[in-house]
Amino acid sequence: MLDYALLSALAAVVRTGSFEQAAQHLNVTPSAVSQRIKLLEERIGAVLIVRGQPCLATEIGERLCRHVDQVALLEASLRQSLPGLQHDERPVTLRIAVNADSLATWFIPAMAQTDGLLFDLVLDDQDHSADWLRRGEVVAAVTSHGEPVQGCNCHSLGSLRYIATASPGFVERWFPDGFDEAAARRAPCLIFNRKDRLQTIWLKEALGTEIRPPLHWLPSSQAFVDAALAGLGWGMNPEMLVREDLRERRLVALTPSLPLDVPLFWQQSRIVGPLLADLNRAVLNAARTLLTPSPAEA
Repeated sequence: MLDYALLSALAAVVRTGSFEQAAQHLNVTPSAVSQRIKLLEERIGAVLIVRGQPCLATEIGERLCRHVDQVALLEASLRQSLPGLQHDERPVTLRIAVNADSLATWFIPAMAQTDGLLFDLVLDDQDHSADWLRRGEVVAAVTSHGEPVQGCNCHSLGSLRYIATASPGFVERWFPDGFDEAAARRAPCLIFNRKDRLQTIWLKEALGTEIRPPLHWLPSSQAFVDAALAGLGWGMNPEMLVREDLRERRLVALTPSLPLDVPLFWQQSRIVGPLLADLNRAVLNAARTLLTPSPAEA
């Protein structure tokens, strides 16, 4: 049997990054935390924490921390369905996978509609965020995959609309005769990371062929907008982030009639369904208000 007092010490050290802060969190001494970690490592037969600034979990330590988190979620969910159980005043932490552009546009308003929850967000591309659910590392994800992950419920959210944007000066320099294949092959393009395929997909739709333009790598939603405004390159920016810039002509659309709509879905684990009820409603409400309706919903 696992000793949850020892596991709680492990989780506290990993979350806070130090034995001292973990001790404050648990209301014990740092020596007591150290002794618990040592005892747990002896029982497991493996090193669980790499000591340093901050302290980090080993692979086995991470697995044990995920187990602690899952047990806490199950207990919190059980308390909601069995009112006779003693209520825990501590807020529950939900680990959720979400893409950076959703976080920068519409997901925070959804988080703000909830109460009594803490969030531990994992950022990943919408085409890959469902993998975190499959591995059991998160309880919910914003994803482009509409096929439910095993053990999960799936809800359509609508589409996040992207516009291929650049500054007027950039367009004048690189596309003086209009946006065409030859110019697109030369003009610098912005890309988030190696998982980001939005520019590639849009170029194929706009020009009917695969194009590999010169790339600036910028792993930040706001940096994408700032780089486009500065004339560094063109990129696919969420319409919500650049609506005002387009209106004021600080940015222009390369092809105004060709936005790129990326359908998004909310997938959440059924095993902690009662605990996620309020968050589910908040996410669906925010998406309904802020995202572009999908063709089936329009």
